[in-house]
Amino acid sequence: MAAEEPSLKQKTAKGILWGGVSNGVQQVLSLICGLYFARKLSDTDYGIYGELVIFHVIACCIINSGLSISLINKKNATQKDYDAVFWFSFLTAATLYSILFLCAPLIADFFRQPELLAVSRVVFLGFLIGSLGITSSAIMMKEMRTKQIGIIQVIALASSLCVGMLMVMHGHTYWAIAVQNTLSLALTPLIMFFIAPWKPTLHINFSPLKRMMPFCVRMFFTNIISQINATVFNVIFGKFFNVESVGQFYQGQKWSGFGQSFINGMLNIVSQPVFATINEERERQQNAIRKMIRFGAFVSFPLLFGLAFAGKEIIIVALTAKWLPALPYMQILCLWAAVAFLSTIFTNLIYAHEKSGIYLKITTIVGILQWASIAAMAYFGAIAMVIGFVCANYVGLLIWHYYVKKIVGLRLRDVLHDVLPYLGVTLGSFILTWLLTHNIQNIYLLLSAKIAIAGCIYLLALKLLNSVMFNESIAFLLKRKQ
Repeated sequence: MAAEEPSLKQKTAKGILWGGVSNGVQQVLSLICGLYFARKLSDTDYGIYGELVIFHVIACCIINSGLSISLINKKNATQKDYDAVFWFSFLTAATLYSILFLCAPLIADFFRQPELLAVSRVVFLGFLIGSLGITSSAIMMKEMRTKQIGIIQVIALASSLCVGMLMVMHGHTYWAIAVQNTLSLALTPLIMFFIAPWKPTLHINFSPLKRMMPFCVRMFFTNIISQINATVFNVIFGKFFNVESVGQFYQGQKWSGFGQSFINGMLNIVSQPVFATINEERERQQNAIRKMIRFGAFVSFPLLFGLAFAGKEIIIVALTAKWLPALPYMQILCLWAAVAFLSTIFTNLIYAHEKSGIYLKITTIVGILQWASIAAMAYFGAIAMVIGFVCANYVGLLIWHYYVKKIVGLRLRDVLHDVLPYLGVTLGSFILTWLLTHNIQNIYLLLSAKIAIAGCIYLLALKLLNSVMFNESIAFLLKRKQ
């Protein structure tokens, strides 16, 4: 065991590093192109695509159904296992695409948007093409090929963004958003399919899936509930408000999602494989999960709370004042996005223990809380519904922790001990920054000052407090440069 420990630590550190580099580059590319898109396009253009998101994510849940997680957890997977997952995923995707292709007129009528007829048929190609890479992606994650995965994701995103920008330049508006997002989702698994050291055979045999099915069926229902809850506002706003409201919410969600995706991308790429490797060693899992929690808080709090803190200036400078109606959505969602990494870590721990029944139970309970909160706040308007949604997610986080405690013994006071110091330093940094900058009138100078001053205060405070996570991160980065 002692000989394996450094190897696991090294793999985890490298995985987080490459996950951070990859996601950082992706967020920068998305940010730059997103600014261009937001300046050239309207909230209606974003709303048209936003109304289709729920159909796409549900289709992806049906296609995957936890099969990739099963492959990652399976100790001695064979060619037959891989073939079964590949052909099941692809044939399911082809069937779903055919159904949705025929249902496109009904979708357009439901949202009262004739444009959705053609757009939906293009957007849904994303999950059809993406199904080709489900097995390859699982294999690469299982082997923790984080560097290769990161490079592939950057290439796919950069390619899709270039196509999208060219379409915007030629006046294709909402088509640019649809095609860019479709390519972004399809290219990564497609490239993995060709790059991964495994290729499918023409032998179609679904019998290996029998052992995976109990886990996968529960994961299927869990993911359906989870994705419906995550995209509920796109449907509610599109049906009961207007397409502009969908666009404003989508833009606010997109900005809060930049930071959340960055953090989750780093943790997702390593947490489940690491937990699966040591899932029979309770103490090591406790140490691993607490270290990931500290790292998540170290990065997430200044990034996401900082986005809410400087949100107004960022929107005016980056997107222009026409997008200010998206500001409340962005700030409220940042309050959840800042702690969402805890949910990611807890989820991957439950994945590693193949407790899909617990996962289904928690997701169902949280979903009920979310819908109840939305219904209770509906009378007060769209902003109030989003506030209720975020509050329900916080309650749901406590439920996640309850079951994680039962599995590995992680106490709530341990979690609070790991995150509260970073929260305190973050909020203290913002208070001092506000006192130093609140009289600045120039919007560009104000934004620059907020970022620079808050960042310096945060890092200096961690240095003075001799933060272990700060010192380890600096030492690791310096070692990588040598």
